[in-house]
Amino acid sequence: MTATFEATLPRPVPVAVPPARLVLKTDGPSRGLLDGAWWPRSRDLLRELPALTDALDPVWGRITRVAVNPEHWPVIPRKVPVNGHVVKVGWFTREIDPHKLLLLSYGTGRWDLLVIPPETGARSAARLMAAASDYDGPPLTASALIAAERAGRAVSAADRSLDPDEAWEYEGGSCLTPAAVPAKAGDAGRLVIGR
Repeated sequence: MTATFEATLPRPVPVAVPPARLVLKTDGPSRGLLDGAWWPRSRDLLRELPALTDALDPVWGRITRVAVNPEHWPVIPRKVPVNGHVVKVGWFTREIDPHKLLLLSYGTGRWDLLVIPPETGARSAARLMAAASDYDGPPLTASALIAAERAGRAVSAADRSLDPDEAWEYEGGSCLTPAAVPAKAGDAGRLVIGR
């Protein structure tokens, strides 16, 4: 008679990834410098990007490339596997604001998200998400939004006047004649994912 001394190992059970904490503008063509805000749970792009792209693929089309500034990301993988496809990741030090993430989708377009630092408190993150996803702006860069929040100031599009170069960027490179802005009530102009 023989005895088996090998322990039976449990089968691995897939772990559910928490949804991305994300707020996006949904009122048509974006105005302002940002298209929304993302609040990752860590500074690990390999871990965080799959949840983000899973949330964005149905809304914006398949995300194919991501670009970041390496200042706040300790490791930047060249490729991240995401639900049946690969997202290529690049980094730029001067061209991209350290608190911004640039997303590209083949044939659909480009989006800029404010990246809220993972250690940010819930109230501050909520204020930053609301400011970044406001239809009319704000006319502040991602780093200026973070700095304003850290300084304890309310962030709004009326915080300061724009110089001509900023006005050009804020208006999307179009003339300064204001476009018709649809009325919104509360969060009607925002898509909120993963609260």
